[in-house]
Amino acid sequence: MLKNYLKIAFRNLWKSKGFSAINIIGLAIGLATCLLIMLFVLDELGYDRYNKKADRIYRVDADIKFGGNHFVLATATDPMGPTLKKDYPQVEQYVRFRSAGGLLIKKGAENVQEEHVVYADSTLFDVFTLPMLDGDPQTALREPNSVVITETIARKYFNTTQAAGRSLLINNHEHYTITGVIKDVPSQSHFNYDFFVSLSTRAESRANNWLSNNFNTYILLKEGADPKQLEAQFDALVEKYIGPQVMQYMSINMDEFKKSGNYEKHHLTPLTSIHLYSNKEAELRANSDIQYVYIFSAIAFFILLIACVNFMNLSTARSANRAREVGVRKVLGSLKANLVKQFLTESLLISSMAMLLALVLAWTMLPYFNQLAAKDIKLNLLVDPWLLPVLVLLVLITGLLAGSYPAFYLSAFKPIQVIKGKLAAGFKTSWLRSGLVVFQFAISIVLIIATMVIYKQLHYIQSHKPGFNREQVLVIHNTHPLGSQAKTFRDEVVKFPGVENATIADYLPTNGWRNDNPVFADPTLDQKNAVSMQTWDVDDQYIPTLGMELVAGRNFSKEFPTDSSGIIINEVAAKMYGFSDPIGKNLYFISDLNNPKNVSTLHIIGIVKNFNFSSLRQQVTPLSLLLGQHPGNIALRVHSTDIHRLVAQIERKYKAMVPGEPFNYSFMNEDFNNIYRTEQRMGIIAISFSALAILIACLGLFGLAAYAAEQRTKEIGIRKVLGATVSHITAMLSKDFLKLVVIAALIAFPLAWWVMHTWLQDFAYRTNISWWVFVMAGALAALIAVVTVSFQTIKAAIANPVAALKNE
Repeated sequence: MLKNYLKIAFRNLWKSKGFSAINIIGLAIGLATCLLIMLFVLDELGYDRYNKKADRIYRVDADIKFGGNHFVLATATDPMGPTLKKDYPQVEQYVRFRSAGGLLIKKGAENVQEEHVVYADSTLFDVFTLPMLDGDPQTALREPNSVVITETIARKYFNTTQAAGRSLLINNHEHYTITGVIKDVPSQSHFNYDFFVSLSTRAESRANNWLSNNFNTYILLKEGADPKQLEAQFDALVEKYIGPQVMQYMSINMDEFKKSGNYEKHHLTPLTSIHLYSNKEAELRANSDIQYVYIFSAIAFFILLIACVNFMNLSTARSANRAREVGVRKVLGSLKANLVKQFLTESLLISSMAMLLALVLAWTMLPYFNQLAAKDIKLNLLVDPWLLPVLVLLVLITGLLAGSYPAFYLSAFKPIQVIKGKLAAGFKTSWLRSGLVVFQFAISIVLIIATMVIYKQLHYIQSHKPGFNREQVLVIHNTHPLGSQAKTFRDEVVKFPGVENATIADYLPTNGWRNDNPVFADPTLDQKNAVSMQTWDVDDQYIPTLGMELVAGRNFSKEFPTDSSGIIINEVAAKMYGFSDPIGKNLYFISDLNNPKNVSTLHIIGIVKNFNFSSLRQQVTPLSLLLGQHPGNIALRVHSTDIHRLVAQIERKYKAMVPGEPFNYSFMNEDFNNIYRTEQRMGIIAISFSALAILIACLGLFGLAAYAAEQRTKEIGIRKVLGATVSHITAMLSKDFLKLVVIAALIAFPLAWWVMHTWLQDFAYRTNISWWVFVMAGALAALIAVVTVSFQTIKAAIANPVAALKNE
């Protein structure tokens, strides 16, 4: 029987090649899109699960409110890890990471700048699963100036993975011993480093400073330990260890600290939740967002539904061609159940063919998708044994879902009526079919609105004025090798034609390095008059080079020797201090946290207009500028018609002053956009998938138009005989669809507004959802509908009425 069903199914598919092609292609595009999204979602959900102990690893995070500022940090203090292991028996082990910028590695006669560097405890391999190819994981990071590298780095510098025992010259003066070579860190990791340097190399790892949160701290709980119970004991830990240091530095106890509205809390974040649920300050790398998983999963679900709806529509559109077949088979004794089985067999056959084509499409598009999503997803049925059963299940679900309605609809035709040419109720009386059209239009309109709002927000970010001029600013990174020559280099390049100004600074508005410190308004260091703020060391050319604006006071100047103790604060900080006239007022700063009596007195010389130095997801926080010379970066404002020639000239000058050192540069505008790379990437992916969804929906509309025209063939013939024009008939047929567009828009508008309003709440600076977005989306949906159905409606309108009426 199955063989007979398949034989008839193949005959029908071959008989209607055009219909079959449209059906299979529509389903294939839907399935391919769904498959790509499924692979993306599984990749996102799989982060950090390569660790064998992943279910017992937690990161200790800090939630601090102090000095009018709120810090949600992915870091903890240097003694946090050791103390948790010592005082709490449920903690089996800990490991701390300390990010401190890149390193210069000597390779031959040249230095190579390596950025993927982190300092780590020797317990690294007790917590994380990082297989070692050479060396002993138990002793690899115990000694100072030891380093573990990845296999890629080992091959890069030594052409072998057996590099343990060799040494590297770092920063031109320190020799580090390689004590281990590990496999490359998997791409599905929330950190991705090539160099793991022994943390014992840094004295700050032993400072026992409970007030400075610089260490990403992870703990491994013992089997069966309850993280909630441990987290509940953190308040007592704060009282025991942080309280005494608060008293030492500010002469107040924790009760007084809390009464002023301040607090310090600590939380545990599961390792497997970091990538999708953590977006705190000082993350080891930019994480994703669970919202994107939800959004893309919903898109995949709706695309698959739209593809299935298309199948139903196209199948019922052919009902007239299959009606007589059904009638004859019923007259000859076929049961309804057999007819249902026949149509379901055809449906499953189409979905199977569509899946084969979808696999080809997905495999073809995967490299472009990986490039777009910055992923390394692979589609391999042999490597992923779960994939084949999932695909088979997807074929069955799609085939049964898409084919069920046509099967029961076509098998329900009355033999006498269909043999006479009379079909069941037409387009206008089918609430289910109209509902399917409304569903398609509603989803299309939601996707159109979402696409427009995402594009509008991304454009808003790119065009937003952050309070500094990021255009035409060349940033030379990691200029520490210049040392005392930094000022000489700056003064020399400013003389080049095309260089308008230059500044030396560790901190720039677009880099990730930050430094928060409490700055007090009185010499007693009363915490009630403290503001926790960014403190940046800059030179006297910083403000003019970056195009910042002073709203009061003046900039640093060589003419004022006392500016070495001067400070410029931003508007937010000035407001928090509550000074009526801040210029000339004194502020007090603990310059050495190890010695709270070492207090520097600073006098306010200027107020800089607020500028965004963090993501636009956050409000501007307090910031201060101090006069200093720290040659971490040099930023140059340039204006040249031949920028490549100018960059080459600057590079020659740089290498002449520090031979063998790497010259790394970028443009500040690019650095600014990189902060929002995740949003831009996800926005492009969402727009691409939305376009595919709309394309698939158009195929469905094409099928509905064919169905509507087919149902009203005789009506059209009569109207033409009575004098109706082609334009009148086309308008009549299109009007039914336009009514459904209006209904779909009424459903889609509030839904789209709610979804995009929720998404925009993540941005402190965001665009508004304008009324014209909805008007344009509705108009575009109507245009898509009219254009899609116009082919069928015009074809029906110009048909010879005699052919439609000759059977009457």
